[in-house]
Amino acid sequence: MDLFPMMVKLDSRRCIVVGGGEVAASKTGMLLGCGAQVVVIAPCATESIQALARQAKLKWTARDFVAADLNGAFLVVAATNSPAVNEEVFRAGRARGVLCNVVDDPEHCDFFYPAVVRRGALQIAISTAGYSPALAHRLRIELEQQFGPEYGAWLEEVGQRRREIMARDLSEVHRRELLERIASRESYENFVRRGSGEKADPVPADR
Repeated sequence: MDLFPMMVKLDSRRCIVVGGGEVAASKTGMLLGCGAQVVVIAPCATESIQALARQAKLKWTARDFVAADLNGAFLVVAATNSPAVNEEVFRAGRARGVLCNVVDDPEHCDFFYPAVVRRGALQIAISTAGYSPALAHRLRIELEQQFGPEYGAWLEEVGQRRREIMARDLSEVHRRELLERIASRESYENFVRRGSGEKADPVPADR
């Protein structure tokens, strides 16, 4: 199965989570962290979901799922302990063109949650297309060791320097050289040596 890798903006998009247990709470937190408008459909819900509902950070609909719940949704996560309900969610999503993830059921998934290494704006996602979440977890741990927390601060600096370069009247060749230089291994090592409190060298003028 070939998967199309992409990073999706969920800000203000309506995302449904069917189920109110700990797994559903975990998926809900990830969606909220991306700015999604989350609706939880479940007769019962964890205290954490209920607390978020009381704070108006999500909407909790305390009843069983019905297909019409997916009208206007961008994606849905089925995280109940009922295979029959999860399959009903998947079928309803397919009928409406809504992307669906059924937890721990790769055959009923349009998308998968990757294992993710986060270092500020830097995200490294690992997917095994559902074949081995354990392998994805192991690789995430290895990458966390390879890419330390300092990468987040360094990337902030790289982003600022990129904006400065793009605002300069430079030749295309020189601009490309500078963009590659600020993202180089040498640039990262210089950042670590001097510390995040010191400013980087100014962008050189065009030749």
